[in-house]
Amino acid sequence: MTQLVRDVMTTGVETLPPHASLVEAAQLMRDRHIGDVFVAQGDQVLGVLTDRDITVRAVAEGPDPHTVPVRSVCTPDVVTVGPDDEVSDAVLKMRRHAVRRLPVVEKGHMKGVVSLGDLAVARDPDSALADVSEASPNNGM
Repeated sequence: MTQLVRDVMTTGVETLPPHASLVEAAQLMRDRHIGDVFVAQGDQVLGVLTDRDITVRAVAEGPDPHTVPVRSVCTPDVVTVGPDDEVSDAVLKMRRHAVRRLPVVEKGHMKGVVSLGDLAVARDPDSALADVSEASPNNGM
């Protein structure tokens, strides 16, 4: 039986408007125990911002993270997948584009995200990656 992206995706994805500051993004990531947030205008995806982007593309360069907008640091031109696409297609896109997460978009509207962790849980629930993905966040590390 074919498994669809809608069967494995995560809904309730966190987004920020393009003018939000890096500090706002970092606080949201901290509070929600997540490592990424999508930059969106309404529900149109403009980019993805990771905790690593904040560190490497911004803080390491020296600008004030209170004044730098997320749009200037995020990765634009995000590869997307549809909710009715097959999971195998999502896996191929992740491999081809070397990404760990894909926004799930339907008719121009963001519906969720599918991550490597989601795929690990769906395809091999006994794997180490599935165990890590399902575990509670480790706030001490």
